[in-house]
Amino acid sequence: MEPILAPESIDLIALAPVLVLSVFAMLVLVLDLWGGRNKSLLVFTSLVGLLMTAISAFAKNPIPAYSFNDSYIVDHLSLFFICIFTISSALAILLSVEYNEREGIRAGEYYALILFCTVGMILLASSTDMIMIFLGIEIVSICLYVLAGIRRNDHRSNEAALKYFLLGAFATGFLLYGMTLVYGSTGSTNLFKIAEVVQNPSAQSNPLLLMGLVLLVIGFGFKVASVPFHMWAPDVYQGASTPVTAFMAVGPKAAAFAAFFRVFAEAFPEMSSSWEMLLSIIAVLSMFVGNLGAIMQTNIKRMLAFSSISHAGYILMAVIAKSSLGSSSMLFYMLTYAFMTFGIFGIIIILGRKGEENLEIQNYSGLAYKHPVIALSMTIFLLSLGGLPPFAGFVAKFYLFSAAIQEGLLTLVIIAVLNSAISFYYYLKIVVFMYMKEPEAEFNISLTPMTLFVILIGVLGTINLGIFPNAIITLASH
Repeated sequence: MEPILAPESIDLIALAPVLVLSVFAMLVLVLDLWGGRNKSLLVFTSLVGLLMTAISAFAKNPIPAYSFNDSYIVDHLSLFFICIFTISSALAILLSVEYNEREGIRAGEYYALILFCTVGMILLASSTDMIMIFLGIEIVSICLYVLAGIRRNDHRSNEAALKYFLLGAFATGFLLYGMTLVYGSTGSTNLFKIAEVVQNPSAQSNPLLLMGLVLLVIGFGFKVASVPFHMWAPDVYQGASTPVTAFMAVGPKAAAFAAFFRVFAEAFPEMSSSWEMLLSIIAVLSMFVGNLGAIMQTNIKRMLAFSSISHAGYILMAVIAKSSLGSSSMLFYMLTYAFMTFGIFGIIIILGRKGEENLEIQNYSGLAYKHPVIALSMTIFLLSLGGLPPFAGFVAKFYLFSAAIQEGLLTLVIIAVLNSAISFYYYLKIVVFMYMKEPEAEFNISLTPMTLFVILIGVLGTINLGIFPNAIITLASH
């Protein structure tokens, strides 16, 4: 009797990033057990693990390479996403160093959870089988549930974790049921085999398959916080610790979009007429609800939560475009979004202190008079998120909208441009408070070196990718 997996299909070199990072995550737990007082060693081990993961991702050559019976792939898309994941996880760890000490958060399990979550993100971006995709989603979700409630003595953190867990479990049920219906309709969970079956016109009209697609949209829609599956995002963003919020806004969202793109653009391109309109409606609703909801917020973390919902609407256009230009524009967008998001949350952290995080927008009144460099950095990030040249956000949106226009999505692009204009209202509101209002209180800014380093990386990334984007765009376009 032949084994289920032939020996040649087991390729540990292809799986190297997952294996390396898993080993380092367990090493962090062991070091925390035996030398927990040395927080610097835990940070150093975590960052080295992420660096080794990024390096090991390029061990497989030539690419694309398939392994584990075509359920795992190493290609340019997964490699670029792995780089985004390691960068975002490293920035999240650097943001957390002083914050964890200030808030009394246990460092060892915190860093290990971020590393294990990154393992799940890598699986999500590299999987070409629905069972592997589900495994990746569950690893990411379980880690995020714990990270959202890591401040066990804070009732808002507990509330955020509980809401995220309950709604997340509900959405996972939709996703799993959708995968079940797709398997029942096509006889396979492998994306390439599903694509072959779906080429048959009779399979495309199968009501069970269509229902499976709808349920997959619901499941992935929750993971990327698109409307109407966005209800959890504002409360969880507000209640979770600030570095965790920054991490959730970038890494896991990028991983969910990677899986979203693979499933719909690679397995169901022949059925695009069945899901394009549905995703277009979700994208438009996400843009409008996200931007209009952000306008009404006075808490900056809730405002950024609604902003991330609108950005999910923009990125959905890349999934709808389902072209190579669409995938490369999504990669570039997520990279620029990482620099902008971590920069903003870094500034939020240094403006807060234990027991008083200063999360209201009015707390930023007069910041430019007291700390002009911090205010200028915040302005750069906000204007870039809005899509103003010459910052990275403008290039990312221009690239994304170009991919959509190339696929004939002109109406969607016009709506997206209109929403970008609307977003300037609430982004500029913070700038107005910083530059045109009198300070309401003294700013007790803690200029911690790690957090300042993250802000500096964010500023350099935002400006550099805006002025000199060609190298990264060329890399993404592969």
